[in-house]
Amino acid sequence: MSHIYSDTDHQRIEVTDEDTLLTSSLKAGINHTHACGGNARCSTCRVHVVEGLQHCQPRNSAEEQMKKLIGLPDDIRLACQTRITGDIKIRRLVVDDLDAQIIRDQLATHDENSLGREKEIAVLFTDLANYTAFAESLPAYDVVHVLNRYYMTMNDIVTKYGGVISDVAGDGMLILFGACKKEDGLVIDAIRTVQAMRRELTHFNEYLESMYGRSFGLRAGIHYGSAIIGHFSTGPMSKVAAIGDTVNLAARIEQANKQFGSQLLISEAAYQQVAGEIEQIGCHKAELKGKTGSYALYEIELK
Repeated sequence: MSHIYSDTDHQRIEVTDEDTLLTSSLKAGINHTHACGGNARCSTCRVHVVEGLQHCQPRNSAEEQMKKLIGLPDDIRLACQTRITGDIKIRRLVVDDLDAQIIRDQLATHDENSLGREKEIAVLFTDLANYTAFAESLPAYDVVHVLNRYYMTMNDIVTKYGGVISDVAGDGMLILFGACKKEDGLVIDAIRTVQAMRRELTHFNEYLESMYGRSFGLRAGIHYGSAIIGHFSTGPMSKVAAIGDTVNLAARIEQANKQFGSQLLISEAAYQQVAGEIEQIGCHKAELKGKTGSYALYEIELK
């Protein structure tokens, strides 16, 4: 008799030679997602084999076909098709409906936009505190999956406040307000977005703690100014993007949070857009990398 230890469920499961990982999980009372009914027609039952990969029997033809279709690495197996000959340790990668949606989504969509124009926009940069240690300590597949979950979670908030995620780089996001249709209230929308993201991160960290024993913090910077907005495409990739110094300055403002131990800093130009609506809790003078002179940065509380 072999055994599975599920990191996700903190449970040790007995496995017969005939049962798959999925069948064994279900017998143990675990709500192991299998959207297609366990027929290798989807990958929602996928697991990361943390230890004991050598005890997994070779992929059958159905699992091999799915591996080729979506590029599964060797240590990611379909639970509905995998049988074992010895003890293994796994982590389920789909634990709720949001995880299932991430895996089912195959196509990216984009917002409508004009051919190109110069206009006043609010630019928001965010990144995650404690991300580097997280990324360096876990397998690449887990890092990508967590980031995809983070992006999808935060995109709902960004969309709610009229923003669009223009780009991501690791844990960092570039978010534009005013790039699509809306013309006013852009800075307040950006601030409300960061505040909502910070609240949502509390729930996200509950997920992260349960899965990996880790948590993230949030840092953000906002600038308001003129930029060129356009729909940029390389053929297979298409996105709404902004070009100009406004974008570069917003990135430098976000980075200044490390210097002041703050979570949200906004520029003088951005603050002038919300003076009287948002109370600042501090004003810092900073020299920004790649810029000359000093800049007034206003610290905003994340409620």
